[in-house]
Amino acid sequence: MMVQAALLIALSVMMHVAWNLLAKHVDKEADYLWWGLLAHLVLLAPIGLYGLVFDADWQSPLVLAMLVTAIANSVYFVSLRRAYHFAPVALVYPLARSSPVLIALWSMWFFDEELPLQAWLAILISIVGLWLLGLSARGGDAVHALPWALVAALFTSIYSLSDKVAVNYLPSFSAILGFVSVGYLGSFIALSMQNRYETGRVIPIKRPALKYLLPGGLFIGTAYALVIQAMQFLPAAYVVSFSNAGIVLANILAMSLLKERYAWRWRLFATLIICLGLILLGLS
Repeated sequence: MMVQAALLIALSVMMHVAWNLLAKHVDKEADYLWWGLLAHLVLLAPIGLYGLVFDADWQSPLVLAMLVTAIANSVYFVSLRRAYHFAPVALVYPLARSSPVLIALWSMWFFDEELPLQAWLAILISIVGLWLLGLSARGGDAVHALPWALVAALFTSIYSLSDKVAVNYLPSFSAILGFVSVGYLGSFIALSMQNRYETGRVIPIKRPALKYLLPGGLFIGTAYALVIQAMQFLPAAYVVSFSNAGIVLANILAMSLLKERYAWRWRLFATLIICLGLILLGLS
């Protein structure tokens, strides 16, 4: 079980890193989140929805979890993009991914799922590292971005818990992919409404090049589905914490391959803190 979970998380991390690095090459006006969700819905949603309809164990907890995930996903994406209006991805995203401690708290209160003390310590250490990494970013208005990033973190914890419930009723990967697609459809509608409110148009001004858009569409939902599948074997707080290794890897690749040298000592220190937390979590 641990090996299966590790493989699923590792594959998810690689996909997550890939689409985040692709996003760095896309003009901000192209709105990579909106186009990435659309690409997922076109390329993978039909396969996923077929699996969801015919493979899922349709009971009321699954329907409720699907509704909660769709709403929480929508708020997450809207909050995340709103935070991006004020600050760069390098600042916002690590803060938005500091949700595992909330997930652990919700799991304890709602599902009587207790984590050992070492796991709590490990999660807290990794979150400190994420915040240090985010604060190393250049530019932006951190004061106005921070509340939106925290809202994104809160709703990440909410949909992670509903995902944990849903996975018990999703026996195949295609069914999980369909579950993700339902949530992403809600998110796509919410982002489209936000576009209309802020710019007067639904479709962004620019479109990413296909070489960036197609891989993003294939990876953005598949990586998420792999995380949900890993929740069959590990507590949700563990899975989300380990999936944050993607931020570490993306940061290392950005410093090495993309030659991003700004605040590299601070970023390296933050990366080491995150790694320490993840190692302690693995040992727990």
